[in-house]
Amino acid sequence: MIMETNRWVGVTIDCSDPHRLAGFWGTLLGLSVDEEPLPGWARVGRKDPGPEITLQPVPEPKQGKVRVHLDINVADIDRGIAQVIELGGSATGERHDYDEGVVVIMQDPEGNEFCLVQYY
Repeated sequence: MIMETNRWVGVTIDCSDPHRLAGFWGTLLGLSVDEEPLPGWARVGRKDPGPEITLQPVPEPKQGKVRVHLDINVADIDRGIAQVIELGGSATGERHDYDEGVVVIMQDPEGNEFCLVQYY
C-alpha cells in the first residue's frame, strides 16, 4: 500500500463579507475567485495546485490579534504596501528589518493581520 503524504491545501478566514475579502486576496495574490463554493462563502485559488483561501461568513466581528497569519512574499516592499492600501487594506506601522530581508505587518479590509516579506 502506498502512503500519501499529508499536504497543506488551504486556510479559512472567518469574516463578515467573504466576497469583499475574496476580491482583496484574489487581486493581491493574482488568483481566481469562486464567489459561491457554498452559499455566502467565497474562495480564492484552488486546492490543486493550491493552497486556497476559503472565506467563511461569521456574524461576530474580529476581536484581538489573529493567531495564524499569511506571509506574502513581494519583490518590492514599498510597492507591496501601496498595493495593499489601494485594495482597501492597511498598514499597522510595524516593520522588522532583518539581515535576510524586511517584514511589514499589514491588515486586510476586515483587520486580519498578515505579513508582507521582501527577501534580500
